[in-house]
Order: sequence, then structure tokens, then C-alpha cells
Amino acid sequence: MARKLFCELGPWAYQLSLWRVCALRHLQNLRGNETFAREHSAEPLPCLVYAHKSLIRRRLGDVDMRLQENKAVNLGLAAPKVDGVLVRPGETFSFWALVGNCTARKGYLDGLTLSKGRAFAGVGGGLCQFTNLLHWMALHSPLEIAEHHHHDAYDLFPDFGRQVPFGCGTSIQYNNLDYRLFNGTDNTFQFRVWTDDTHLCGKLRAVKPLPFRWHIKEIENRFVREGDGLYRENAIERRTVDPVTGKTCAAEVIRRSHAKVMYDEKYITCQIASL
Repeated sequence: MARKLFCELGPWAYQLSLWRVCALRHLQNLRGNETFAREHSAEPLPCLVYAHKSLIRRRLGDVDMRLQENKAVNLGLAAPKVDGVLVRPGETFSFWALVGNCTARKGYLDGLTLSKGRAFAGVGGGLCQFTNLLHWMALHSPLEIAEHHHHDAYDLFPDFGRQVPFGCGTSIQYNNLDYRLFNGTDNTFQFRVWTDDTHLCGKLRAVKPLPFRWHIKEIENRFVREGDGLYRENAIERRTVDPVTGKTCAAEVIRRSHAKVMYDEKYITCQIASL
């Protein structure tokens, strides 16, 4: 039998391991060479790069809708921490450096949290929707993905009004799993984010117009049956387009997913292949 990791000995061991990881990340941030984006501006930068919004309350299988209501509260608390932030040339955007630890003391509620193919309630849960939005906007810009933890080892819920391709999600955990972007351009960018009654809304703006546009497309989407169950596969293609001519200048596959399906296959509408 495989020897257990220290963090697997019990909840106390997991929390102690998590505290250690967070403390190490704090030290790395202090000693590192990164300059984090901190300055905010209430004035929007002149050029709109990309805009997107995502529905806050979604029916996800048999998940308690109370967690969706709580997520709305959590997003409403976190959004002002990021809204208006300027990411200048050479700076790194860090989600946790801006939002901080989402504790009950600060008003955060139990929301949906995903880990190792399971869904459960946790204080501050649901904020991965926030970084999902930021990531989707960043993919339509020249900002470099400096840290991104994927959420696609498992396909937990059937598609319902999906706007963003499967495999474009993010996984975050305070000061352990961060979402970071590096601005290696000579342009300054700005995130504007807010919530309304139904949606988390965002805009990515810049000082100068961009020479290209980026289109994100899902390709090779299929479900396959393997020995231990059903899996979802797809690829995410990113195309660089000349906005004047409309011609594609470059294309690359930025992510391939092979995710175990965790819901009843009756919700799958396309044909299932067998390997």
C-alpha cells in the first residue's frame, strides 16, 4: 500500500500543510523580483480590448442553490478589489495579491468549491468564476499567462448555457493556487469588473489600441468511453487576427483536455465514441 502524504493524515494535517504552503508563498512574494500591479484608477482607459459577462446563478446538477446565492455575495465583495487596477509594462497581475484572504470575518460566505472531482461548500467559494472571467479576457490580449491552474481533470456538471469552451476554467486557492498575468508589452492595461443583479461583468481596457485581435475556438470536442468510465476531450485553439484584413496571422492549440465525466451520460447530446 502506498504511503500516505502528510497532508492526507487528517483535516489537521491538511490545514497545517496549507498554512506552510501559504507562508512559503508570502516569502517568495517578498523576495521575488516581480512587481505586482497595485494602482487603481476610477477612470477607464480609452481603448476597449475585450468585454465579457457570466451568469452568477446557474443550476449545477443537484448543488444547493443557496451556494449560488452566497457566491453572488462573495463576488460582490471581491470585485471592487480588482476593479480599475492598472497593469503597467513589466508588472504582474496577481489575483490574491489584490483580493486577499476571503474569510468569514470579512463577510464571505460558504460557496461552491471544487477539488479532486468533488464539489463541496467552503468560505469564499465561487471565486473561480472571477478568475475564469479574467482569464477569458486575458486570452483576447497580449498579456502573458504567468500562473494558471486548470480545472479540467474532471467534467463535473453537464453543459447548461455554456458560453466559454470547456477547458478554459481556472482553479484557485488562497496564496497557494494563484492566477497571474505578466505585462511584457509597452502598453498599460486595466481590468474593470463589477456585479449586477444577474451577472459578473468585466472589461479589459488599454491605453493604446492593439495591433491584433485574438479569437478563441473549441475544436475536436468529443466524449469517449474508456476502461474506467466516460471522458470528455477537446482542444482550445487561439488565433491571432489582423483587424484590418481579417486574416489569421497565427494559430496555436493552447490547451488539450481529457476529463473524466462525473455526471449521468443521459445529459450528453452528442455521440459517444468508444476506444
